Amino acid sequence: MEKSKDKLSVFLSLVLRHKPEAAGIVLDKNGWANVEELIEGIKKTGRNINKILLQEIVRTDQKGRYSFNEDETMIRANQGHSVLVDVELKEQIPPDILYHGTATRFLKSIQKEGLKPMSRLYVHLSKEKETAQKVGERHGKPVVLKIDAKAMYENGEKFYLSANGVWLTKSVAPSYLSE
Repeated sequence: MEKSKDKLSVFLSLVLRHKPEAAGIVLDKNGWANVEELIEGIKKTGRNINKILLQEIVRTDQKGRYSFNEDETMIRANQGHSVLVDVELKEQIPPDILYHGTATRFLKSIQKEGLKPMSRLYVHLSKEKETAQKVGERHGKPVVLKIDAKAMYENGEKFYLSANGVWLTKSVAPSYLSE
């Protein structure tokens, strides 16, 4: 059951962050999907899901990727979208230092061009070096970059904090990066 739940969570992430059409649904402008429509759409793909299993996936997701609205009739991904949605992030003052995990094979390009959101809407940063290390490991031989978020913020760059604690910004210029 655990493996099928994990596969379902991956598919849920795809649907709510990148391809809602994969389940035949539409996200509203704030990234919310109707729970009943989502469940029915996922079932049509041949996957076994119900509201209890969906609640379990949301509750146990280690990265806190998903949120329900108050009455659990709507669901959305907290961040990481490649589809254009406004997850109603509020601008925040960041910690002085933030971290970004990546693979060493990307380092030369990052040192030249900085961090860009690539296919996502924002660059993802973490408050903890350990979290950035884990992210970097997913992409190859890891490297953790240190971001001078205080200087960025003082120079007018905007930061947002997602519901699951991921710091977001539009880009990070090379001058704010160090290893």
